[in-house]
Amino acid sequence: MSAFTRVDDALGEFTLRPLDPDADAALLHRWVTHPKSAFWLMQDADLAAVAAEYRRIADHPHHDAYLGSWRGTPAFLAERYDPAHVELVGLYDPEPGDVGMHFLCAPADTPVHGFTRAVITTVMAWLFADPATRRVVVEPDVRNTAVHALNAAVGFTVVGPIRKPEKEALLSVCTRDQFRAATGAPAGKEGAPA
Repeated sequence: MSAFTRVDDALGEFTLRPLDPDADAALLHRWVTHPKSAFWLMQDADLAAVAAEYRRIADHPHHDAYLGSWRGTPAFLAERYDPAHVELVGLYDPEPGDVGMHFLCAPADTPVHGFTRAVITTVMAWLFADPATRRVVVEPDVRNTAVHALNAAVGFTVVGPIRKPEKEALLSVCTRDQFRAATGAPAGKEGAPA
């Protein structure tokens, strides 16, 4: 059962459902340890470590993870978190309605044109489907130029670099209006919030 559904004009149906840390662990392990997922920082994790990390997230009151599917097949991972309590504590001044986000597309042998942009657009629409969300906050590695371009394409503006324990990150934010202006997406009108 999906928690959120978005139909992309070019690529069709994308859905999100709550992640099951145990049932989905083997799938996630293949994704997060793949060489294309280096910025996820789990390259050396074994199956037990991946399951434990997603159990920790599932049990956390301010962090959760969702499995995304494209046309019914698992294809991406999305996490949302409260940056006042997770990831960015003490690194920036959170505002009411801020929601942190991570996303990971499953490594694919044959890339699909526009897929990653459709995924980030879906994840953003999902987050903005909650009327309490005013801004989405991200903190990708400063070296991840591909995701910086994707973030800009959906409306993010760069706040600046921040130093996290595990990386030098580029803090960026996107308001609902910035997302709508960048994508033409009817944020908050598709699917249902989880």
